[in-house]
Amino acid sequence: MKRLTENKIILVVRTTRLEELIARFNTMEQAKFYIEHLGADFSDYEAEHRQYKEALRDTEMQLRELGRVQTLDRVFLTNFLFGPEDMVVVLGQDGLVANTLKYVDERPVVAVNPDPRRWDGVLLPFRVNDVRPIVLEVFGRRRQVREISMARARLNNGQQLYGVNDLFIGHRSHVSARYELALGQKHERQSSSGIIVSTGLGSTGWFTSVLAGAAGIGRALGNSIETDIVKDFRWESDYLYYTVREPFPSRTSTASFVFGKVTCREPLTVLSQMPENGVIFSDGIESDFLDFNSGTRAVVDVAEKKGYLVV
Repeated sequence: MKRLTENKIILVVRTTRLEELIARFNTMEQAKFYIEHLGADFSDYEAEHRQYKEALRDTEMQLRELGRVQTLDRVFLTNFLFGPEDMVVVLGQDGLVANTLKYVDERPVVAVNPDPRRWDGVLLPFRVNDVRPIVLEVFGRRRQVREISMARARLNNGQQLYGVNDLFIGHRSHVSARYELALGQKHERQSSSGIIVSTGLGSTGWFTSVLAGAAGIGRALGNSIETDIVKDFRWESDYLYYTVREPFPSRTSTASFVFGKVTCREPLTVLSQMPENGVIFSDGIESDFLDFNSGTRAVVDVAEKKGYLVV
């Protein structure tokens, strides 16, 4: 096939739910038996799988006319070395886009929705039929790119982790997380279900659900809680918000400051007091985590690098 350019295009993909079931149960028949035995609709898994594979085939076909294509499963993102001129195209859900943005070193990302009837796609501005013209415009630097701020957690052992939507700091299980929290002049020991640090991009996700729960409790108690801050919390905002989940005041822990703004000038510092199973993970990917056990200190602030999404 004759290509228009020799540009390299990295197409980031994911496994479908059906493929994950087959990997777990060895065959489609066994997977189908398991799902239907529980009373669920196996045809929905098949329809999702079929639509994604069709979208993948059509996307690859368009991209191969434009450049050299390498398909990359998301499980290899953390160790993949992107070339300086590589273009990145993501075919999947919002979570795949967010996960990709952490590892592409500020390269612009073209995000494609494989199934608009199934996925709303806040981070998926394009459909499969848009791929060819959009990629050509990106090659010609004629396409607008939107900046996305990230969160960063740096540990005193030299490790660090980035979050596009949010960071979670806490215990791996439902056991209470114990730590010392410091922000500016404020400092206290806490026991809670963990800390969520949200970016502007993640403000419509976990952050919104936390505020909605707090507002509901406030209304039930006759108090009003301001939730309009989400409107001003933009993708490119140079600050983060932290929220402490289910803080528990006791003889050894307090809960006087459980919500606030985090900036580069005033980062959030967390010192772990958990002997084991303390973790920090980002964007809901629990398998990609940092150990956060006793004596480990995390400094959380706005990351020095940005994400860039083609719009």
